[in-house]
Amino acid sequence: MTDRYFENFMLDFVEEKAKVAGIEEEEEKEEDSLLKLLSTPYPTLSEKLKRAALDLKETVLPSSHYVDVSFLSGRAGVCALGAVVAKHQGNEQMVDYYLNQFKKIKVGEDVPDEIIRGRVGYLWAYLFLNKNLGDGAIPSTHSILGVPHGLAGILYVLMNFELTPDVLVDVKETLKYMINNRFSSGNYPRDEDKRNDELVYWCHGAPGVALTLVKAAKVFKDKEFLEAAEDAAEVVWKRGLLKKVGICHGISGNAYVFLSLYRMTGNVEFLPKANAFACFLLDRAQKLISECQMHGGDTPYSLFEGIGGMAYLFLDMTDPANARFPAHEL
Repeated sequence: MTDRYFENFMLDFVEEKAKVAGIEEEEEKEEDSLLKLLSTPYPTLSEKLKRAALDLKETVLPSSHYVDVSFLSGRAGVCALGAVVAKHQGNEQMVDYYLNQFKKIKVGEDVPDEIIRGRVGYLWAYLFLNKNLGDGAIPSTHSILGVPHGLAGILYVLMNFELTPDVLVDVKETLKYMINNRFSSGNYPRDEDKRNDELVYWCHGAPGVALTLVKAAKVFKDKEFLEAAEDAAEVVWKRGLLKKVGICHGISGNAYVFLSLYRMTGNVEFLPKANAFACFLLDRAQKLISECQMHGGDTPYSLFEGIGGMAYLFLDMTDPANARFPAHEL
């Protein structure tokens, strides 16, 4: 199983160590570079992460193709982002243009219910627009329940809507069903037919479910959901240092489990774990990718599979209290 992830040798907490004038250069050279990063005072480390993110930006190539209706991989995302950018630029004409284009998108019966390429991704784009442009920017749409690929993602999006009491009960019971059917390790199966305890990804496994459980704890004020999210975070800490770099199924995305729990609970114990994952990437990712010991992604410059996601994490680590998993947490 460890061919999917690196053994996590990092401590839960490393005390910050201020640089003292007069330290011998040789002593600094002998110190492990990752340990040095982990013990770097946070303001200094934050600047390092920011610089690394901006450097990565110069490498990332833009992509403009889209084939689906969702925010992440379809026209809905192009229109939603276009409208919000135009709003920030004060260009109301372009805001109206992108909103009208968004309203023309047809979500057919054959569109799956998942978040990445389906109708739930379209609903997320709707939420994104109304959050950034004000409620009513796009008329209210109907709620959808479904169980194809990505139940945790579907439930997450639904919990951002004002649901009827009977639908809320369905959502809560479905979440409890998922918790009751997790592996003894604390990880979650890919689906009911594929119960191999292997994947610790946002798209399949404990990381994505953890984000949904954090949202559920906030919506339902239920300690069971928060405790389950913390259990899932332990799986991520032990097995989430993946041999992949990206947001969707890589170290960058898994770091957001700790950031989400920190934001929800205010417990600072989660921050060093997010920091450790970010420092591991900052210190070793480029070298491991070049040595083919880490997968840089089928689309190596993209946000969800490649180093674009790593850059996004680095920037979020400069302000962890406001960090959000991109195109998922609102």
